[in-house]
Amino acid sequence: MNAPADRPIALSLVSHTNVGKTTLARTLLQRDIGEVRDEAHVTMDAERHTLIETPQGDRLELWDTPGFGNSERLAARLARNANPIGWFLNEVWDRWRDRALWSSQAAVRNVLEEADAVLYLVNASEAPQDAGYVAPELKVLDLLDKPTIVLLNQIGKPRTPAEEAAEVERWWAHCADHSSVRAVLALDAFARCWVQEGTLLDALADVLPSTRREAFDRLATAWRAQHRTVWRASMDVLGTRLARAAFDREAVRDEGWSGKLKQVGASIGLRREGALTPRDLAMQALAERLDADIRASTDQLIKLHGLDGKATQTVLLRLAENFAVREPLSEGKAAVLGGLVTGALAGLKADIATGGLTLGGGLLAGGVIGALSAAGLARGFNLVRGVDKPTLAWSSEVLDGLVHSALLGYLAVAHFGRGRGNWTASEHPEFWPEQVSAALAPRRKALQALWGRRADADELAEVQAELQALLRAASIDLFVRLYPDSKDMLRATDG
Repeated sequence: MNAPADRPIALSLVSHTNVGKTTLARTLLQRDIGEVRDEAHVTMDAERHTLIETPQGDRLELWDTPGFGNSERLAARLARNANPIGWFLNEVWDRWRDRALWSSQAAVRNVLEEADAVLYLVNASEAPQDAGYVAPELKVLDLLDKPTIVLLNQIGKPRTPAEEAAEVERWWAHCADHSSVRAVLALDAFARCWVQEGTLLDALADVLPSTRREAFDRLATAWRAQHRTVWRASMDVLGTRLARAAFDREAVRDEGWSGKLKQVGASIGLRREGALTPRDLAMQALAERLDADIRASTDQLIKLHGLDGKATQTVLLRLAENFAVREPLSEGKAAVLGGLVTGALAGLKADIATGGLTLGGGLLAGGVIGALSAAGLARGFNLVRGVDKPTLAWSSEVLDGLVHSALLGYLAVAHFGRGRGNWTASEHPEFWPEQVSAALAPRRKALQALWGRRADADELAEVQAELQALLRAASIDLFVRLYPDSKDMLRATDG
């Protein structure tokens, strides 16, 4: 067995005051620590927290430090001394009357005495040249001679790979003259995801002293195993949800000829206000179960990712042809119904809006199939084996849409930083849907084959397992598209 590390590997998280250190620390630690307020010098003392540990006794610690303040004044004072750090650490400032220098001194002391590496956080919502505090603070870190990784915070919603790379390059150019800076990474406290945290670990492995590398490799392996478990569990949750939706059925109560006439009337808009046909009721039951399942599974994802809060809204928009209708009609009866309505009406569309299914005015007639007589349509229904009464089920098109929305929902949860507070649903970046579609495109035939097996209830467990495996592969491809620099780490995760 490998010997324990002599001491924990320590990362000092430093920045100008009120840039978001404690918020990022909460996100990285997946727990609430410290105090977060929108004002300067909220954190007054360096606080140590364990980020990850191994059975061998290795420990990776994250220090949340007081923020630098009045950086230009600090840099000017240091420049006047032959031994600037020695002078700075021996000066005495009042904690309350000269809080800026007192806090800066506390941060410097922590880096000098504790840090194996420094995580320097900047506010990337402003241009590098406008962040006047950065240059003097990096000069201080240069004097401390500890490897430093610049982290771009407050960059807003996730960006396309090209946009993110351009932002990183812009900050690299601004920091290139500072000897302490070894890497620049995007890591927003509100909108980062575990893949980006893995990239940070890779960067740390490259800059830590060789004497710390063996212990750090064990820590990184433990971190990846932990997040791999969460990722796999998330794909299992989504695969289970999709399999349940695929195999879900709702019987349509038979009301005889009067019920069929009501349904035909409803199809062409002749509905008594407030009246629901048996098919409407079946549709509503099917949709309510799906809505409840989406909420429950989203709550599971939230918990798996160390977040608080609940899924309060489910939005399934623009899903056409939501229901595949299966009815054991005889050709004779179908022909009679066909005489009532010219051109068979196949299925119904439902608009599922926030909070569930809207019926009545939101219920639209299905698309007209002019090429089929009603008798031909009935033969199509009767081709489904094992049907002894009318049932409703989700169509393959809807199930495809649910796979797409499941991965979008996973991305939203995986990118939600705990430092942001309780989980709340928000609009996803505009480029995500296109990337999800690209990751799923090579798997469309496989999905159709899975949907084709749902008539046999005995296939549920196997289809569920295959859906989970498909989602794992698709999500890895998706992350590679979103974070190309993480390709090697992601492929290792998939293994």
